[in-house]
Formats: sequence, C-alpha cells, structure tokens
Amino acid sequence: MREEELLTIGRFARLCRLSVKQLRHYDDVGLLRPVRVDRATGYRYYATDQARDALTVALLREIDVPLAVIAETLAARGADRTLVLRAERDRLAERIARDRERLHLLDRLAADRAGDHEVTTIHEPEVRLAVVRAQCGPTDVGAVTGACVGRLLGALAGTRWTPPIRGLFPLDLVEGMRIAVGVPTGTGHNPSGTEPWVLPEGPALATVHIGPYAQLPLAYHALLGRMHADGLRPAGPAREEYLVTPHEADPEDLTTRVLIPIETEEAAA
Repeated sequence: MREEELLTIGRFARLCRLSVKQLRHYDDVGLLRPVRVDRATGYRYYATDQARDALTVALLREIDVPLAVIAETLAARGADRTLVLRAERDRLAERIARDRERLHLLDRLAADRAGDHEVTTIHEPEVRLAVVRAQCGPTDVGAVTGACVGRLLGALAGTRWTPPIRGLFPLDLVEGMRIAVGVPTGTGHNPSGTEPWVLPEGPALATVHIGPYAQLPLAYHALLGRMHADGLRPAGPAREEYLVTPHEADPEDLTTRVLIPIETEEAAA
C-alpha cells in the first residue's frame, strides 16, 4: 500500500471516534496495530480498511466490554464473532441481574427492613439427613445450592422423605467452602448418591425470611446481630429450611427459615 493512501494517527483517530492516546494504547497491547510505523520518527500510519475494526473497538469500549473480549471479537469472523458477542451479552445480563439483587437489598436496608426479621431462641432436636455435598465460593453459592437440590431430588426418586429441604452452610464464606443440601428420609438408610449427616440437638437462634434468596443476608444480619448483642457464640453450620420454594411462589413470596446454632459450654470446652 502506498504511503499517500495511509492515514496519520490523528486523522485515523478523528475518523474512528477514538483519541490518539487510545490508539497508542491499543497498539501497545496488540489490539489494533498500525499498518506502518516510521522507524525514524515513530509515527504510526493506518489503512482506511482498519476503520471498521477501530469503530468496533470504540463501540465496545463505550459499553465497557473488556479488552480481552474485544480482541477475541476482532479475531473472529461471521458466526464465530456472533457467538463471542452473545457470550459477552449473557455475562452482562448476569451482572445486571446481580446488580438488581444488590439494589433491592440496599432498598430494604434503607427502609430499615432488616428489622422485619423477628429472632427467637429455640431448641432444635437431633435430625438425621440424607445429603448431597458440593464445593463452591461465595459468589456462586446460590447456583451451586440449586444444582445440589436437583441432584438430591434425583437421588430421592422413589424414596419417601420429609420436607422441607434443608441447606447447610459454613459460617465463613470462603473460596472452596463445602455446602450440603438434604432431607430426613426416615428409612434408616441413605439412597444411592447421598450420604448421612446428623444435625445435633441444641439451642439456636431462628428467624423467617420472606423474599428472594438474594436477600437472605438480611436474615443472617439479624441473627448474627442478636448473637453479638446477647454475648452468644455461633456454631456452624448455618441452616436454611426452604418452606415455600420457587416452584410454589414468586420470588417475593419465597419463605425460608434460617437458623444458626448457639455454641454451648460443653462444645466450647
């Protein structure tokens, strides 16, 4: 290509609605390289047929698409490019859904709805469960719990069991934590694909949460706040009993009983 057919970085920037600084950065990271760099002056020159890619970069950066995804988009063609962009669209939709959940949680806190949770002291009997376990992190605990429910119900096919389904969670939410979902079967044996878990009897603080699972932190806030106020020490695992489930009601009407066992003097000794 003749040099007179090339565009200087300034002209190319104006054509593509990018700044010179941005174009230099995209060259440095290998995203959008000029077709020629003058060795003597370091000036960058671009071809007019690079404008479409540059405009795509500008548009995707405007909506905060990561540079790595933009590079993958530019490298793909046709149906492959469509797949890359749809995958990013799905990731964005998931982030928006999480942000909506956080927004609703903040609304309830701002309205002092955390006080909606009446906390009571109870004494839980010993319960023997058939459970399935999984490993997860704090950000995917909801999805992994849902998958565990599906596995559990599959394992229980043809077996009589007593609702509600219970979720068991460590008090420390860390990467690699182990969670469990289970039910009492009352059969004295565990169905294939499950394992036994005995919940010991003892005191606990309990509350009932009505609303989406994403707002369950409000229940834990109320329980742990009461623990602190009364000088009690929590003992794991925390328990969630799903009284009204997504198959039975809209998210705003889901009902979950949340319990945190209280550490006794015998257990602490």
